Amino acid sequence: MIFQIQRWKDLWQWLPSEGDAGLSAMADTVLLGDFLSRIQTPIDRKQIPLEELNIIAKITFGGELHIRPLKKRFGYKGPLSLADSGDLIISKIRVAQGSLCIVPPDIDHVAVSNEYPVYRPDSSQVDPTFLSLLLRSDQFQCALRSLRSGNTTKARLRPVDFEALPMPLPQLTAQRRLVAAYRKAMDKAAQLDAQAQQIERDAQREFEAALGLTPPPNLPKRPFQVARFRDIERWSHEGILQTALLGDAPPESKFEIVQLGDIGTVSYGLQKCPGNRPGKHARPYLRVANVQRGYLDLREIKTINVPDEQMGVYRLEDSDILFVEGNGSRKELGRVAVWDGSIPDCVHQNHIIKARLDRAKADPQFIAEWFNTDTGRMHFFRNAKTTSGLGTINSTEVRTAPVPLPDNTATQTAIVRDLQKGRDRSAATRKQAAAFRAIAWRDFITAVFV
Repeated sequence: MIFQIQRWKDLWQWLPSEGDAGLSAMADTVLLGDFLSRIQTPIDRKQIPLEELNIIAKITFGGELHIRPLKKRFGYKGPLSLADSGDLIISKIRVAQGSLCIVPPDIDHVAVSNEYPVYRPDSSQVDPTFLSLLLRSDQFQCALRSLRSGNTTKARLRPVDFEALPMPLPQLTAQRRLVAAYRKAMDKAAQLDAQAQQIERDAQREFEAALGLTPPPNLPKRPFQVARFRDIERWSHEGILQTALLGDAPPESKFEIVQLGDIGTVSYGLQKCPGNRPGKHARPYLRVANVQRGYLDLREIKTINVPDEQMGVYRLEDSDILFVEGNGSRKELGRVAVWDGSIPDCVHQNHIIKARLDRAKADPQFIAEWFNTDTGRMHFFRNAKTTSGLGTINSTEVRTAPVPLPDNTATQTAIVRDLQKGRDRSAATRKQAAAFRAIAWRDFITAVFV
C-alpha cells in the first residue's frame, strides 16, 4: 500500500498501519514489550574494578558488539549497568541504523551506559536469532526511524516507544524453523566463499609455479632483533629480519632475473603544493587512495594545476605501472596497479612512482602481477625505510627491483591469462555465495511479512 488515509486522532505513530494485511498468516502481531523485559542492574564500582568489566565501546550498524580495550576502561566516570549473555542491547541514537545486538554466548557480561537500554527476551516466546534478524529488517528499521525524537544528529529513541512497537511473532517452533533454514543457506554461502578463496589461492600458486618460484617462508614474530649497526641499511625491523634469516639474494626462478630499470623507465609524479592548486590548467591526478592492489579506485578524482609544457613529463599513458611509495601496513607497502587510460590527461602525485615499460620486452600486466605476489614484494620489504610506523620506498628501489622475465611477451601474457581464469572462477563462486545470502534473507523476510 503506497498511502493510507486515517483519522488524525487515531494516529499513534507516523507509519502506515501494521495490521494483519501486512503480515504473514503464520504470525500474530504483538508489542515488543510483551516479550522483552527492560532490565537495569547497576554496577557497584567499589565491588567490581573497571579492569574486570567488559565495557561497551559501540555496536556497529551490522550488529557487531565491540568492547573497550583495557587501557580505555580506566578513568570511565559514568554510571554503568550490566547486560548478560543472551540479552538484547540497543543504541538510543543509532538503533534505526541497525546498532543493536544480542550479547553473544562467548561473552558472560557487558557493562553499558544509559545510552544502551538492555532487554531480556522471554525465551518461551521468542528465539534470540529470530529477534535479531527481524529487528534489522527494512520494515522494522523504518518503524524505528519514525519514532526518534530530537535533532537530526542526536535523535534518540525512547525505550517506552521501542517497547510499544508492534511486531509479527510466529509460533516459537516456526521461528526456529525459519532460523534453521536461514542458517543453512548462510552456511552454504560461507562454504562457497571458502571455495572461492581456495580457487584464488590455487591460481596464485600456479602463477608462481609457472615462474619456477618457491614462495618465501613466513617470518617469525619477534618483538626485537639484534643486529650490528654496520649491517643496518634501513631503520626497518622487518627488513633486518628478512636479511638476517633469508639473506638479500634475489628470488630464484627458471627464467632470467632482470631489474625493472632494465625493461623500462621509473619516475616520480608531481609534488602537491600551494603553487599548483587547481587553476587555469587543472588536470585530474591520481593519489595513493586511487591505486589499490591490482586495481584502480577512481570514484574520487581530484585536480591539480599542471601547465601544458609540463604535461609531457607527468601525463600517464595507458599501461603505465603505478607503485605506492609508502604505507603504514606491511600488506599495502608498494602495492601495484596498471593505469587503464580511462581518464584523459591524467597525472600522478609524487607519492606514486611510475614505471613505463618497453612493451617489446615486458607485458605490463605480468609485471604488475609479479610485484603483487609475496615474493615480488620482498625486495620492498627488505629495503623500505620506516619512520613513525610508515614504510616508504623510493625510485631507486623500484628501479632495482628484481623481475623473473620469460624471454617473450607471449609467454608472459599466457601466464597472466591462466591466473585471470582462476580469478574469474573465484569471482563466479563468490557471486553464487552472494546469491545464497540474498535468497536466505528474502525467504526469511517473505515468511514473516507479506
